[in-house]
Amino acid sequence: MSKIGILGTGAVGETVGYKLIELGHQVMMGSRTATNEKALEFVSKHGSDKAFAGTFTDAAVFGEIIFNCTKGLYSLEALEMVGKNNLKDKILVDVSNPLDFSKGMPPSLTFANTNSLGEEIQKTYPESRVVKALNTMWCGIMVNPGMINGGDHNTFLSGNDVSAKNEVKGILKSFGWAENNIIDLGDITTSRGTEMYLALWVRVLGATNSGAFNIKIVS
Repeated sequence: MSKIGILGTGAVGETVGYKLIELGHQVMMGSRTATNEKALEFVSKHGSDKAFAGTFTDAAVFGEIIFNCTKGLYSLEALEMVGKNNLKDKILVDVSNPLDFSKGMPPSLTFANTNSLGEEIQKTYPESRVVKALNTMWCGIMVNPGMINGGDHNTFLSGNDVSAKNEVKGILKSFGWAENNIIDLGDITTSRGTEMYLALWVRVLGATNSGAFNIKIVS
C-alpha cells in the first residue's frame, strides 16, 4: 500500500481520499493551510493512523503518488506553492479541469484547442510524471464505476510516461474499473480532448439535473 497526497479539500479530494483509505492506503489531504477545517474533518472521520492533514507542500512531500484535486482555475497556483523539488520524479494524477465560472454558467475553459491544463502542468513540472485521469465524470463514479450500467463504461488516461500510466491504471482497477474500459489516449496532449469534453458534460448536467452519467464507447 502507498502513501498518497491529495491536493484539494473539495468533494473530489474527499471522495478519492475516502476510497484510497478504504483500500488500505495512507492519505494526507493538503490545502493552503495546515489547519484547514475540511482537512481536519477528513482526519477525524478516518482516524489519525490512516488520514492526515497538512499544507499543499506537506501532502506532496508525504505522497509517493499525488492527486491534484484542486479547482482547475487554481491548480497551477497550488502546485507553485508546492514547488518543483517536491514534485520531482513523482506521479502526479491530474483530476482537475480548467473551468472558469467567473461569468456564470456554463463555464468557459482557461485552456482549450491548442493547450490543456494537463499539458501546462507537465511543461511547468517537466521532472514530474503527469497523468491526466478521471476528469470526465462526477466524483462518485470515479471511485465506484459499478453505480451505473454495471460498471460498463469508459475512463481515459493521458500522459507521456508509460510506467506512470500503468501505475495509475492499477489504482483505477482497484477502484473497480475493468481494464478493457480504461482507454489510454496517448501522450499528455490528448488531455485537450478530455478537458474540452467538459463543455458537453456541464450541458448534459444542466439538461438532466444529474451528474450520474458517463461515456461508453461503442463500435
